[in-house]
Amino acid sequence: MNPIVRPSGILIENGKILIVKQEVSERRNWSLPGGALDYGETIEQCLVRELKEETGIEVKVGELLYVTDRFRSLKNHVVHITFLVERKGNQPLPDHFLHRDTDIDDKERAREVRMVPVSELTAYGYTQKFQDLVQANFPGRGSYKGDFHEFYDEP
Repeated sequence: MNPIVRPSGILIENGKILIVKQEVSERRNWSLPGGALDYGETIEQCLVRELKEETGIEVKVGELLYVTDRFRSLKNHVVHITFLVERKGNQPLPDHFLHRDTDIDDKERAREVRMVPVSELTAYGYTQKFQDLVQANFPGRGSYKGDFHEFYDEP
């Protein structure tokens, strides 16, 4: 089985970060928006498409933050590529909203989307290390960090 490339986007506005309701693990039910790269699609195209599908928000891809490999506790190998993204448009986002997910068959299902204070990420199941990285403005950005679980202190 070939590795899956999964770009994800970090949108931060006014001290809040965009997250989507998605079962990631037993411990975490929230995720950064993003998804698998399709054949013939650039990483940028994928990330723009995934953010639009999962949140309804149009973005511009910004700076590369981190690249990690994730294969522990998964049945495959996922290469995570995380970018800062900037929202197009100037209308303020609500702190909490539902968006119809265009990437699933059941068109009635809506995905919960939130803008949460960075200081509260651990309350949504993110590790303290991830919260610290975001609060410290992503030290070591633009580099390969190896194992996803080790870098983010994920169990």
